[in-house]
Amino acid sequence: MPVLPPKPVYATPFKVVAEQLSRHGISGLPVVDGDDRVIGVISETDLMMRQAASVADTASRWSRLSRAHRREQIKVRARTAGQLMSQPAVTVHAEDSIAEAARTMMEQKVERLPVVDEQDCLIGIVTRRDLLKVFLRPDSEIRRDVIDEVLVRTLWVVPQTTGVTVDDGVVKLEGRLERRSEIDIALRLTPLIDGVVAVVGKLTYQLDDSHLKVAEPASISRRPA
Repeated sequence: MPVLPPKPVYATPFKVVAEQLSRHGISGLPVVDGDDRVIGVISETDLMMRQAASVADTASRWSRLSRAHRREQIKVRARTAGQLMSQPAVTVHAEDSIAEAARTMMEQKVERLPVVDEQDCLIGIVTRRDLLKVFLRPDSEIRRDVIDEVLVRTLWVVPQTTGVTVDDGVVKLEGRLERRSEIDIALRLTPLIDGVVAVVGKLTYQLDDSHLKVAEPASISRRPA
């Protein structure tokens, strides 16, 4: 999650917003209120729409009556960040997983997501490029996290009893666990580790406890994006 440039507030002038985008080489910024809560997002598209529409307006009389056209006209005349921004803003929380952030981007068709804390205050921004960087993690780091977070902290398994190999992000789990339910947990949590592309399960078990109701394990703690 990169460090944010100065955050435009509702009354920040249009020219200042454009200068911030250009100076920092970014394509979008979240807009905050006086309490640092995200209220909208400004992108290069918003700026380009303002410039293009102010040069020529060929909309028909019918389109001029539409809600979309009225919103566009507000952007055309925008002088501040609040008038130019798109809202409501689509955000993610700092504890959300990489997969959740990626899913939100795909569903909402956005290029970036403001990251907020428990009070919904802005603490950063994550982009599609940031999410793709996760899959560049070394196999050794992925293997270490699978052992520490899945086997040791969640399942309380002695690492030496289970084989974990990682090749280009593909995790292979081998060995024998005590209970069948532990296999299901391992196969469900391993893909949540940052950088895991796929999981190959070659695990066996000593006791079949599938007929018993097993409590859900605590979810893996996530690092900030």
